Amino acid sequence: MKRRAVLLCLGALPLSAFAQVDLGSLTSAVKNPLMGMLTSQLGVSESQATGGIGSYLTLAKEKLSKGNFDKISSLVPGASNYIEQARSLGAVTGPLKNLAGLNGALGKLGISSETASQFVPMITDYLGKAGGSSVQSMLGAMLK
Repeated sequence: MKRRAVLLCLGALPLSAFAQVDLGSLTSAVKNPLMGMLTSQLGVSESQATGGIGSYLTLAKEKLSKGNFDKISSLVPGASNYIEQARSLGAVTGPLKNLAGLNGALGKLGISSETASQFVPMITDYLGKAGGSSVQSMLGAMLK
């Protein structure tokens, strides 16, 4: 009986090495799939993703009516926190006005122009799928 217990423990040791997962990033990806998608697919840090989402939402807040912005912000848990983080990280220091301003904010976060060219469409696509075709159209118009 003791032998069986020892063998079971020894068999579980290799599995414990694989079980050391970063639960913080896993938890944030589960809480906000958008953050998880940006960090895993684009390789940006959590603070870059946070500041980038906040910058995107800042532009949306500037360009959309309150009702339309409320639709967008309801698709992003903690939207106002992202906007505040974009400001505190120094990405947003004034009005963004357009896509060039948004790309400038992403650059302040250390996001390369190549990554930014993928970052913005990923957020637009994610929100468009979550909110439907009317949201997709609204966001496409906002970025022109």
